[in-house]
Amino acid sequence: MPHDITLIATMAVGLAFAFIGGFVAARLHLSPILGCLLAGIAVGPFTPGFVADTGLAGQLAEIGVMLMMFGVGMHFSVRDLLAVRAIAVPGAVVQIAAATALGVGAARLWGWPFGEGIVFGLALSVASTVVLLRALEERGKVASRDGRIAVGWLLVEDLAMVLALILLPAFAGQLGGSAGAAAASDAGGSLLWVLAITLAKVAAFIALMLIVGTRVLPWLLDRVVMTGSRELFTLAIVAVAIGVAFGSAELFGVSFALGAFFAGMVVNASDHSERAAHELQPLQDAFTVLFFVSFGMLFNPAILIEEPLRVLATLAIVVIGKSLAALLIVLAFRYPLHTAMRIPPAWRRSASSRSFSRLWASASASCRRKPRA
Repeated sequence: MPHDITLIATMAVGLAFAFIGGFVAARLHLSPILGCLLAGIAVGPFTPGFVADTGLAGQLAEIGVMLMMFGVGMHFSVRDLLAVRAIAVPGAVVQIAAATALGVGAARLWGWPFGEGIVFGLALSVASTVVLLRALEERGKVASRDGRIAVGWLLVEDLAMVLALILLPAFAGQLGGSAGAAAASDAGGSLLWVLAITLAKVAAFIALMLIVGTRVLPWLLDRVVMTGSRELFTLAIVAVAIGVAFGSAELFGVSFALGAFFAGMVVNASDHSERAAHELQPLQDAFTVLFFVSFGMLFNPAILIEEPLRVLATLAIVVIGKSLAALLIVLAFRYPLHTAMRIPPAWRRSASSRSFSRLWASASASCRRKPRA
């Protein structure tokens, strides 16, 4: 009987191209990430030859984000996060506001409606979590003070995007859209009610993980270790990382990344966190590669020819505008220059493909142009 091998083909060809691209990049003393991105372009829908399944590639990328954030969470504790809240919260908020304002300004110059400019600006304000964390890991800076600030900054941005996805449909009418007002009504009757429910879900998830998870997951790992099975221990770690991330998104409305991070932070409280990180590393590396391949598949090289000035303007906002805003924020909090340069390394950041897609999909129906009379 014939059977569907789309998943196998996507993984096999994607990984093979990523290996070739990464090897060539490494030989040229460039980051292997560049090779993985080029591999994604090669197997994407905008170039000739084999075309990988973009839907499956996106899901594989999400698994990479889950495993990456779970691994990062195992380097953190609640105390570590609270220690950086004074800079991470205002820093992320101000940078999001600055990037959104720059995006709106550019969109208005291009003749886009105000609502589309807001969505565009918000998309530019989101950092690629995996890119930044990979860069920090390569330099051994994840557990450093600068690394903790960067991760806290990313988590605040992630929470802000959760709220943005709620607010955009509700404000569709004010932003120039013709749909979406009913969405807020259906979700709870009023914007304040929707926000209250969303914040309550996030708070409930965090409380559940910190109160119940810190007791249940370490106890569970102790029982697994007592069996003496290495395979069962690895299975338990993967199940916790992906299961908690999926459950948090389905039940509490938070992102996969945030759910996986808190799961890792809870596992960090157990006596087996170092072993868990070691067992998870190969799988994390493989799916992180697939994330970059999936990222590259979204890029259409023709846009460089069709809209070169807009591409350059967007690049300037991300690389110069966001970096300058973050630099000034960190320096204003009297952190040293090397910290200010490392916290928001714009040359390692970009609009997250997953967050951009979710933002645009959520807002496209509610922030579209009104039909002209």
